[in-house]
Amino acid sequence: MWVSAGTAAMVSGAFTRTSPVWRQEQPMRLVLLLLLAAVLAGPGSPAGAQCRLCGSAPGLGEPATAATPMRLEVETRLDFDRLVLRSPAGGQARLGPDGSRSLAGVEEIGGRAFAGTIVIRGEAGRLVRIDLPAEIRMSGIGGGQIRITDLVSDAPAVARLDSSGLLRVRLGGRLDISGEAEGDYRGEIPITVEYL
Repeated sequence: MWVSAGTAAMVSGAFTRTSPVWRQEQPMRLVLLLLLAAVLAGPGSPAGAQCRLCGSAPGLGEPATAATPMRLEVETRLDFDRLVLRSPAGGQARLGPDGSRSLAGVEEIGGRAFAGTIVIRGEAGRLVRIDLPAEIRMSGIGGGQIRITDLVSDAPAVARLDSSGLLRVRLGGRLDISGEAEGDYRGEIPITVEYL
């Protein structure tokens, strides 16, 4: 039984087999949440309280300059490669952020599994928090589902952008496959990155 394990981190798309290569058909979409706060200086007046963030009310200082907008780019897709189930009981494939692999109940037939890599660009030296979902369900056209669980990265929960405003993060996870998992799958893997 063939299983498309060509899932892509942070990507919404369909994967189809084109004998025997899988390719992504829909454009990538990323979820990126930024928390920006405007800080007001000086005492406010009662009229200023109605328009605290507009900066034109009397007695209000200028709002703080917004941080450099953050961008998230997919450098390498999280790709478990092509897998064959050994039995109808199902199986799983683990792929670590360092590229390490382990298989249970499945055989890898392509030898090209890759940990995902994202690049975060933003304000130099800023602390950021990276949140990964606990589980992703990918649905097949025929109604089957596969799950990606235990998503992990090589970054600490609170990381710092370097002096050029760059942070490269590698991702891995566990792909759980049931006995009826043959087919093409769709799913989204949202990643939330926010300034601290």
